Amino acid sequence: MHQTTAASAVPPTSVPRDVPHAEGVSNDEFRGAMARLAAGVVLVTAREAPLSEDGPQGEDAGMTATSFLSVSLDPPLVLVSVRTGSRMDDLLEEQPLWAASLLTESQRHIAGRFAMKGRLSDRLLFEDVPYRRGEVTDAPLVRGSLATLECRTEQRVAAGDHTLVIGRVLTAELPAAEGGPLTYFRGRYRRLD
Repeated sequence: MHQTTAASAVPPTSVPRDVPHAEGVSNDEFRGAMARLAAGVVLVTAREAPLSEDGPQGEDAGMTATSFLSVSLDPPLVLVSVRTGSRMDDLLEEQPLWAASLLTESQRHIAGRFAMKGRLSDRLLFEDVPYRRGEVTDAPLVRGSLATLECRTEQRVAAGDHTLVIGRVLTAELPAAEGGPLTYFRGRYRRLD
């Protein structure tokens, strides 16, 4: 009979530390699997800080996000995943104040505009989007969205080719928006039925 000493016993709930990362999963397979996870669509916005007190105001920036979620109730925290090295990642590294507008199904054109590859300048993207400035962040908040949140970055975590930005929610508003949420499923924007 073999006896195990306390030092060599491994509890059944522990995970071995030497498990290698799964190999053989292609980008297309991973993308295809994750496309089956429906997600809400959010426009994340921030305003560049001015270079000097008497200098010109910084520009607005926006990014469509489907990797956005609630993290904690106390304190109120949310998380957004941004591509490392992107305009929004660089901006949120310098500017701790940002906002999120939870888009409605009628705001699909806004989501598509801020998700385009090789897109126009942010100034042109905001040109005909109805928004107001957040009182705390000065970031654009899309009018008619389901909810708007103003946030301050609490933590940034490197995760593969993305940065997870965890923000403390400073304000939350629930405008009287019409319609349901805009969702993203199987590579397309969808309505909830």
